[in-house]
Amino acid sequence: MFLSQLLAPDRVLVPLSARDKSGVLRELTSRLVAVAGGDEADVLHAVREREESQCTGYGYEVAIPHGRSPTLSALAVVAGVSAAPVEYGAMDGLPVRLFFLVAGPESAAGQQVRALARIARLVRRPEIRARLIRAETPAAFIEVVRESEERVAG
Repeated sequence: MFLSQLLAPDRVLVPLSARDKSGVLRELTSRLVAVAGGDEADVLHAVREREESQCTGYGYEVAIPHGRSPTLSALAVVAGVSAAPVEYGAMDGLPVRLFFLVAGPESAAGQQVRALARIARLVRRPEIRARLIRAETPAAFIEVVRESEERVAG
């Protein structure tokens, strides 16, 4: 499974409108539910519940919020870039500009773990993070992801 297979232009928000953590989580969840189905309140509750147990601020200006909801039929991923840094409570104390929301049903738990690992591998490289943050369109964002995955797979 490649991350680029899970993303499409309608699943990438460039730029995000929200300017705080709560707003970003709502905006990303709304988009995920719009493209993948499910109950927005339930998905948002699952994401917030996970966030309360442990902050998903990965570090390096990246957050990877995630959750599991029985109202989703399959794993879904949406991404967003904030024009301004968002205080998030990340491990390294830095505000966040790059977000990936991963959610699915319990039956997709294995896929979710693999997607989280793929995202973590993608964003640990400074040049890739910088290119994703600079992406001006959803298509440009996805192209950075695709190129990066092709380099690793090739």
